[in-house]
Amino acid sequence: MIRATGHLRTALWLAELGLPVLPLRASKLPMGNCHACTSSKGAGPCRCGDRPNMKFAGPCQCPAPCHAWAAATTNPDVLTSAAWARAWREAGGVAYHPGGARLTVVDLDNAEAVAWARHALSATKTVATTRGEHWIYRGAMQSANGVRPGVDIKSLMSYARWISTGTGTMTVLPDTVRALVVREESTRLRRGEVDSSPPARATWDRSVATGCRHTDTFIRTGLERGLARITACRDEGAGSKAYGVARFLANQHTACPGPCGLEILARHIIDAAVSVDVPEAYAERAVTNGFGAALVRAL
Repeated sequence: MIRATGHLRTALWLAELGLPVLPLRASKLPMGNCHACTSSKGAGPCRCGDRPNMKFAGPCQCPAPCHAWAAATTNPDVLTSAAWARAWREAGGVAYHPGGARLTVVDLDNAEAVAWARHALSATKTVATTRGEHWIYRGAMQSANGVRPGVDIKSLMSYARWISTGTGTMTVLPDTVRALVVREESTRLRRGEVDSSPPARATWDRSVATGCRHTDTFIRTGLERGLARITACRDEGAGSKAYGVARFLANQHTACPGPCGLEILARHIIDAAVSVDVPEAYAERAVTNGFGAALVRAL
């Protein structure tokens, strides 16, 4: 166990308040992955489940602070462990995972964005940043960047830099903020955002789900039924069905220690939606949102 000073002391205090935290480099970026995670490069499962791009929900199981927000924790034994010691020595700041504490941060990056928020959003706790403000609400949602000029949403599968306790009283996440993400997705679809060549389908098996508590039959039966429901929606509704299937399947694994190979299941769901003419970008968002909703339920 290392001595708590500087950024580590701040992190331990935040953890006591219920905020999952992690160290940041001076560049405000998370620490680089350990060798075991970096060398995997998506070719096979590493010790934390092999999620190098952090598209899927679930805690990172690596003892080092790898995979950005997935490493965030409130466990003081982890924060002060030898595996995290170097990261704290090199840290230039502290970040927290808002979604892990059932919070959402509306990151307003300039004066114009702040002025818009004061007009359009309900008042809540605010934190002054170098260029703008963070508005913090109770409630978690999907994260998204650039939902409007100078506005990012940081909640599930994201991190926010800790700056200060801020001012004001935190209020419940308004529908106005949730609608920003829906509007951005609709805009992208109207612009015709679609990937031309989906990646080859990987196969789920026990080698990628070494921490799953379910049987192979249970996993395969649930997946096959879900895919059948998606492909049955040949005229409309396949995207929404993909969201529901992803949420249902992810919910089955909230009590598993992991990894459960959820990224492989996700690929099957996405491919099924694409097969009935759902734009791949939309299918990927639907599945990510479904997995994210399962994470909220598990918190």
